[in-house]
Amino acid sequence: MENINLIESFSEFKEMKNIDRATLMSILEDVFRSMIRKRWGSDENFDVIVNPERGDLEIWRNREIVDDEFAEDSFDYDENKHIALSAAQKIEPDFEIGEQVTDKIKLDDFGRRAVLAIRQNLVSRVLDLEKDSLYRKYKERVGDVITGEVYQVWKKETMILDDEGNELILPKTEQIPGDFFKKGDSVRAVVYKVDLRNNSPVIILSRTAPSFLEKLFEMEVPEIYDGLITIKKIVREPGERAKVAVESYDDRIDPVGACVGMKGSRIHGIVRELRNENIDVINYTANAQLLIQRALSPAKITSIKLDEENKRAEVFLKPDQVSLAIGKGGHNIRLAGRLTGYEIDVYRDTDEDVEDVGIDEFSDEIEAWIIDEFKAIGCDTAKSVLELSDEELVKRTDLEEETVREVKRILRSEFE
Repeated sequence: MENINLIESFSEFKEMKNIDRATLMSILEDVFRSMIRKRWGSDENFDVIVNPERGDLEIWRNREIVDDEFAEDSFDYDENKHIALSAAQKIEPDFEIGEQVTDKIKLDDFGRRAVLAIRQNLVSRVLDLEKDSLYRKYKERVGDVITGEVYQVWKKETMILDDEGNELILPKTEQIPGDFFKKGDSVRAVVYKVDLRNNSPVIILSRTAPSFLEKLFEMEVPEIYDGLITIKKIVREPGERAKVAVESYDDRIDPVGACVGMKGSRIHGIVRELRNENIDVINYTANAQLLIQRALSPAKITSIKLDEENKRAEVFLKPDQVSLAIGKGGHNIRLAGRLTGYEIDVYRDTDEDVEDVGIDEFSDEIEAWIIDEFKAIGCDTAKSVLELSDEELVKRTDLEEETVREVKRILRSEFE
């Protein structure tokens, strides 16, 4: 075949798309054999030789020499498999009946349209192989952390390129609220899932998945990577707070201390990566009461009543510990509930205000933003609001006097 340097033109393509040369040559041979079958009905007597050194391809046809009478009169004569003796001797005078004649097939023998079809078929096959290779590669890497470069930022998602130039997607929903990216930024994320859309693989990354935090701990804490410390469970509210329950099977290792590191050296890197997300590392235990107590840290608990059947826990705390247990925006108590698997109810444990009621209990009558105004100045119970004058409350909050009076009326009705 006269200078069919298809291998050369496609070698650039395969380097860009990470397909090895042997596979490319196999595809090339397969594509041409398919074309031979279409042109001559069979490829049994053809040799397709791919030359990786020269970067070209040759096709040779082998035909058996038959006598001229058989060539002219026999129904079994096939010009693709047989050649008349007289025709063979024009090629080489010494040829005899029964010998093989091998001749080279030129690209022109296929016709222009067939050559274009070959090229199109080859491109299609290589693309399909690349898609399959990419899908399998990342399917095996689900749960692994990768580092990529931001290529394009859209409203709902960001395109990341890995070190081989493959396109990965980081949706807005999988980004930490404080994330802000621009082209060229380096980004770390976990491979969350691999989808197929229109027969093309779509690799979805995530920075909000618990598995991302788990892998960051593995990278920062050698004891976790070596299996000396096990992460039992992770719960997160991305960008706000996370709770990590860890356990060590070696009594000599303090799992919490190992994860935090000297002066917080190990956990600081993780906190920075997660946009200053607060991370509570707690020692896991099978004792539900003790686990709930640890999960509600930094609040100090007075007592706990468990309802094992309904998975509910009544937690009693001193008044000054309630806000710590609930946490900013309720993050602490929500995460503690998800970590322990219990629905947690918080109660004040005090002799003075036995009949006092948390201001959150009035959320069906008082708007949430008004409740937040009172809680911001330390008034998180009904009596703590009623003890202050209208003037003092107006002065310390951004509320109108009329709003303050209405709130007090609702709170008084509770005690009346």
